[in-house]
Amino acid sequence: MGIRNIRTEGDEILRKKSKPVKNVSIRTRMLIRDMFDTMYEADGVGLAAPQVGILRRIVVIDCDGEHPYALINPEILETRGLQTGYEGCLSVPGKSAIVTRPDYVKVKALDENGEEYILEGTELLARAILHETEHLDGILYVDKTDGPLVDNAELAGMTEDQKEDALEKAVELHEADYEAHAAENEEIEKMEEAETENEESGKPDGSSEQN
Repeated sequence: MGIRNIRTEGDEILRKKSKPVKNVSIRTRMLIRDMFDTMYEADGVGLAAPQVGILRRIVVIDCDGEHPYALINPEILETRGLQTGYEGCLSVPGKSAIVTRPDYVKVKALDENGEEYILEGTELLARAILHETEHLDGILYVDKTDGPLVDNAELAGMTEDQKEDALEKAVELHEADYEAHAAENEEIEKMEEAETENEESGKPDGSSEQN
C-alpha cells in the first residue's frame, strides 16, 4: 500500500494546471493504485493527482466503496440540472461548505489500461467528478461556495432543520446570482443588436438623424 502526502490549501501546486497523460505506463498505474490507497486511508471519495503533488490529468473516485473509477485525461461532455449541498475536500481538511453543481454529468476518459470509456453520474458521483476534474485546472471548491466554510465538527452538531435552512438560503442566493447574470447578458445582447443595426444602416453607434 502506497500512501502519499496530501497537499493542502496554500500549496502552490494546487493552483497549477495539470498536463495530459501521453502514455498510460506501469508508473501511471502505480500512481493510480497509490492514489486509491491514499484516498481510502483519508476516508475520501475522490482524489486528483495534483493533490499528491503530481501535475498530471488523473483522478480517482469511489463514492460507495464498491465502484472505483480511475479517469485519465477526463473530458466533461455534458452536464445538466442543479444540486445544492455540502461539500468537502481532502486538501481543505476539517472544513465543508455549500456548493451548487450540475446534478448530472457525462465524462470521457481513459481507464488504467489506456482504454477510452464514458462515465455518467448523478448526485454524489456527479459532484465528485466535477470537483476532482476541477483540481486538474487549479480550481478548488472554496472558489465557488454559496456560503462560508464551516468546521466539520460544527456541521455535525447542526440539526437537520438548520442544515435545510442553510441550503435554502444558498439556493436563493444562487438563483439571485443567476437572474442577475441573465439580466446582464440580456443587456449585452441588446447592445450588440443595436450596434449591428447601426452598422447595417451606416450610422455610427449612438448617432441620431438631424433634420
